[in-house]
Amino acid sequence: MTTTLLRGGRIIDAAQSIDETGDVLVRDGVIAQISTTAIGEHNCEIIDCQGCIISPGLIDIHVHFREPSTGKHEETTASGIASAVAGGFTTVCTMPNTTPAIDTPEMVQTAIEISQRLNRCNVFPTACATLGRRGETLTPIQAMVSAGAIAITDDGDVVEDDAMMSAVLKECAANNVPFMQHCQDPKTTIGGVMNEGEVQRILGYGPWPRSAEESIIARDIRLNESIGAKWHAQHLSSGGSVDLIRKAKAANQLISGEASPHHLLLTDEACRDLGTMAKMNPPLREQRDIDLIKEGIADGTIEILATDHAPHPMHTKEKTFSEASFGIVGLDCALALYAKALIDDGVLDWPKMLLMMTSNPASLINRPELGVLALGNQADITIIDPNFDWIIDTRTFASTARNCPFDGWKVKGKAIATMYGGNLAYQALGDRQNRCNTT
Repeated sequence: MTTTLLRGGRIIDAAQSIDETGDVLVRDGVIAQISTTAIGEHNCEIIDCQGCIISPGLIDIHVHFREPSTGKHEETTASGIASAVAGGFTTVCTMPNTTPAIDTPEMVQTAIEISQRLNRCNVFPTACATLGRRGETLTPIQAMVSAGAIAITDDGDVVEDDAMMSAVLKECAANNVPFMQHCQDPKTTIGGVMNEGEVQRILGYGPWPRSAEESIIARDIRLNESIGAKWHAQHLSSGGSVDLIRKAKAANQLISGEASPHHLLLTDEACRDLGTMAKMNPPLREQRDIDLIKEGIADGTIEILATDHAPHPMHTKEKTFSEASFGIVGLDCALALYAKALIDDGVLDWPKMLLMMTSNPASLINRPELGVLALGNQADITIIDPNFDWIIDTRTFASTARNCPFDGWKVKGKAIATMYGGNLAYQALGDRQNRCNTT
C-alpha cells in the first residue's frame, strides 16, 4: 500500500477543535502523523493541499442506492458510490425502501456484501421497522442490527400506529440503534403533492400541510419520553418542526434532525418555475421555513446535513406534476450547495458546517471514529478546495440519475480528492499530485 503525504492544507477537525495549517501522513491505509510543521517523508505520493481543507471523510446518513432492485431504477450501489466519492463522501447510509425491502437479516447481509465487493466507500444499510414498510408487523430488529443494520427506519413511510411506533422505539433502545422517522401523517397528505399555500392554490395542485410533519414529530416526542430511544427526524421542511425539536432537546431527549440542500435553497415558487424537478417529499415550503431551519442550524438544534439522494429515471419526472416522482439527486453537488446556503449566507463557517457532515452524523450512527482525524484511524479523508468555482452540470454526474433542479447553478467549493482507506477513491487533483523519490 502506498504512503501519501497531504502537504500544507488547512486541517479541520471540529470535533477535536483542530483548525490549523499542516501536513497529514497516510501510511498503510491509516493516519500515521498529523503535524503543523513539514513532515519529511520520502518515497511517497505527495498531494499539495495549499489553499485546500483537509477534512475527515464526509458522511451522508440518508441516501437511496436502489439495490436490491427488480430493475425499476437505474441507480445501483456501484453508481451511487461513484456519486458519493465524487462529492467527497466516504460514508453513506442507504435507506431500506428498496424492492424487495430490507426487512430481514439476510437482506441486510446482501446489501453489505454488494458494497464490500466494490470497496470504495463505507456503505451502511439501514433496515425496516416493519415488514414491507407496511406498518403492521415488527421486523426482527435485534437480528438485523446484529447483521449490520446501522439504523432502523421505514423511510418513505411513517410508522403510523402509536402502539407499533412504541414497540419500534423500545426495540431500538434495547439494541442501541437510532430510529430515523419519515415525518408524514398520511391522513393529512392524501392527494398532496406540494406545500399548502398561495403558490399551490394558484397552480391547483393537492396541498401538503406543515402539520403533516409537525404532528408526527410531536407524537414521537411524546411516545419516546418514557422509552429514551435515539430518535432522528429526516429531511426537515417545516419551520415549526425546529422548535419542537429544540424543546425536546432542552428536555434532554435523545433527538436530532437533518436538513437537506433543497430545503435550504428552494421555496415552493420552484414548483412554478421548474415543474416536476421541484417535486419533493417532504415538499419545498416558504422562505420563512428556510429562515427558521437556518436558525435551528445556527443554534445547534439541527445537527446533521443529509442529502436524501433520491435518483429516478427521467421518464418518471417527465409526467404531470401530480403523477411525477418525488425527489432529487444530491451527492455530486451537495457540498457546494451547503456552502452556498450556510457559509455564503453567514449561518456557519467551514469548521461548523463540516462538523455537521462528519462527527455529528458519525455519532448518531454510533461510529464516532469515522468523524475525526485521529492517529491510527482508517484514512477516510476529503480534500476540499473551498474557492473552486464551477457550474453544476447534471450530465457529468457519476450518478445515473439527472433529476436535479440545481442544474446550471454557479457554485463555489468542491471535493478535489476523496481518500478511502488510504486510497484515492476519487481525485481531480491536476498537477497537485506527484511522487517524491528523495532518499
